Amino acid sequence: MFRYISHSARAYSPGRPVITLVLIMLLGLLLTACDSSSTQNTQTKQTTSGGNSTLGFPTTAPPLRTPAFGSPGQVAPTVKVLASVDPTLIVQFPLFPASIKSLFPKASGLVTVFQNPVANDFDTVTVNVQDMPPNVKFTVFFTELSAKPFGHAEYVGDVITRGDGSGESVFHLITFVAFAADNRNPGTSADQSGNASGIQLEHAGMWFDGLINARQVLHDSNQPGTPFDGGGGPLHAGPQAMTDGQTLPVI
Repeated sequence: MFRYISHSARAYSPGRPVITLVLIMLLGLLLTACDSSSTQNTQTKQTTSGGNSTLGFPTTAPPLRTPAFGSPGQVAPTVKVLASVDPTLIVQFPLFPASIKSLFPKASGLVTVFQNPVANDFDTVTVNVQDMPPNVKFTVFFTELSAKPFGHAEYVGDVITRGDGSGESVFHLITFVAFAADNRNPGTSADQSGNASGIQLEHAGMWFDGLINARQVLHDSNQPGTPFDGGGGPLHAGPQAMTDGQTLPVI
């Protein structure tokens, strides 16, 4: 009798129905949320995979066009404009061996400049080289002239070759409208991209970043230094290794 009464008292405790009711309500809310999530996922899948989907991938390729880049007499004949999606501009030109030509006659380079004036205020430049001196760091510069005395110059970055003489680097900078300004002698100049408040930098080249490496690679202990690298003295860099070789602008 004692156990029966005690059990009944526990079964009909005043607080337990309230707790049970709360648990039932929470369980109901959870099931409702699960059903809603499942329905939304199903609808999303149907929308994504359906024929009238607004979230699907394009089914046709965008149209390509080959934009104009300068005019005859303004741009070097080695420059090639690639077909691309509006409003992008993709320009390519080769690099040729300079001081390394006798020892590395097959050395070659390709510069690609990608411009999207809507997306960025800068251009993307890739430099790819093959059959170069292996395991050597080279500096890349934009210059006023492609050959000596080169004129004004802007440091772009470095390319380090692998053991097989190949290498590549990607740079982000102003390219088609690159110029060097001198406040001591202000002026303007023009090229295929328009006017600039200074000297247009219209060529690209590569230099040995160190004179010691250049002398070793070229087997010339009397090779003079150049300023085409930062730090280490005014003439601690080596000679030009690769050039665009053009009189007319390439950028």
